[in-house]
Amino acid sequence: MRRRTASRRDRPRMTAHIALVRGINVGGHAMLAMADLREAIAALGFRDVRTLLQSGNVVFAGGGRGGAALEAQLEKETLKRFALRTAFLVRSPREWADVIARNPFPDEAKRDPGHLQVMFLKTAPAAPAVEALRAGVTGPEIIRAGERHLYITYPDGMGRSKLTGALIEKKLGTTGTARNWNTVLKLAALAGV
Repeated sequence: MRRRTASRRDRPRMTAHIALVRGINVGGHAMLAMADLREAIAALGFRDVRTLLQSGNVVFAGGGRGGAALEAQLEKETLKRFALRTAFLVRSPREWADVIARNPFPDEAKRDPGHLQVMFLKTAPAAPAVEALRAGVTGPEIIRAGERHLYITYPDGMGRSKLTGALIEKKLGTTGTARNWNTVLKLAALAGV
């Protein structure tokens, strides 16, 4: 009698995750090699771990849980293995696709994707905090809020802008990390979004 092997339809579907690591490999601080990061995530039982660039962009599969529990697990492992206290922001491919579909700046995305940033946030900010942040913008930057992210245009670039990540986090009362539109699209492709 021949044993039946499981077909792709019979196998449990792997949950995909897109994780962003906050504040690593910037200006020589909080250095973490991507090979080491991949190895740490794989050691937790995740599969198909891939990174993009050196700024902490990771796509991997496995496990059913996501969200805050997965972020806490990754943060704990990074602290244990590398003595590095940082934040992970995890999104599902569906959430990532939604970020792309709801982009309120399609012209900027085509014309100047390097100056369109998406700041991914740990928690959804309160509407009054977002309005206060917008009201405090003194430069040419424009902010639009999503569920747990902000879309921000930096027409003159981020280098000299007073609208910094630290200021945004302080005003909104949550942790975040930004990626430019090019990186958002590259991560979508890597995750098969």
